Amino acid sequence: MTQSADGGALPRGLPRALIVAGPTASGKSALALGLARRLGGTVINADSMQLYAGLRVLTARPTPAEEALVPHRLYGVRPAGEAASVAWWRGRALEEMAAARASGRLPILCGGTGLYFLSLTEGLSELPPVPAEARKAARALLAEIGAPALHARLASLDPETAAGLRPGDSQRLARAWEVLAATGNGLAAWQREGAHSGPAPWRFAAILLDPPRAALRAAIAARFDAMLAGGALAEVAALGALGLDPALPAMRAHGVPELLAHLAGRLPLAAARERAVLNTGQYTKRQATWFRHHRLTHPGADPSLTHIIHARISSQTQFQESDAPEIFAFVDRGR
Repeated sequence: MTQSADGGALPRGLPRALIVAGPTASGKSALALGLARRLGGTVINADSMQLYAGLRVLTARPTPAEEALVPHRLYGVRPAGEAASVAWWRGRALEEMAAARASGRLPILCGGTGLYFLSLTEGLSELPPVPAEARKAARALLAEIGAPALHARLASLDPETAAGLRPGDSQRLARAWEVLAATGNGLAAWQREGAHSGPAPWRFAAILLDPPRAALRAAIAARFDAMLAGGALAEVAALGALGLDPALPAMRAHGVPELLAHLAGRLPLAAARERAVLNTGQYTKRQATWFRHHRLTHPGADPSLTHIIHARISSQTQFQESDAPEIFAFVDRGR
């Protein structure tokens, strides 16, 4: 028996799943597709933006032709007007992993949202319910003083939580403020000390794509140009026509605010493109830093089987067994 993160016993012989992680535009989807075709896998989305319908182009979701090659799950399954929580994703991901296993396929979790992976490998803290009044007050305060000022105010009262949030991340700042106001404890403290779901009863191996910065910047720019050529403006126009709250996650997907500003006549297209590429590049730096500092695999697993592979390869679809033989050995042991 091994020990889970919350001290509970986990049986040996747990089913195996593969994680393909990395920053935006690093080639995760291509690699996951290639591995799924080779290993008999089901690709399960672990990217918070690719969950939303209506954003296939701008979030670089797999194409319909790619989705027809192997099963793809949790892509475009959430309306843009409904924010998806980590807990919601975890529950759906576990359902899809179980379904993949039942059909004899290897679950391959693919994405760049680190908290999604941690919700599986380390578990998820259970927060106390927050009254509707506290949520309403937090959003009213956000609207009144703006995200940077709310971040500064949060930092003065709950520096631990504030340190993990960007000053412009309005939705998460409002969430942190409402938890603090309603419970008297910061979000980080609840996550650290509160009731815990424990890790999922699976063993994970992870391939972490970590391309050189210059190559990633070039890939981001090329991809955004391809998005523009592929209908991103029409996609954003349709999203804007829904009249959704700008604080919703789908409305803050990379490129959406910039292209909405262009469509409203506030930015020339070239400037919107430049700003979107720059903002995406800055985000990938934060992603890469996060992935370098977080272990994505089961804390109780045999380290000889379960660890991150830093795959620096020029073509993700040509990933070979010689690049990471332990990954293929890990999968074979589960068959």
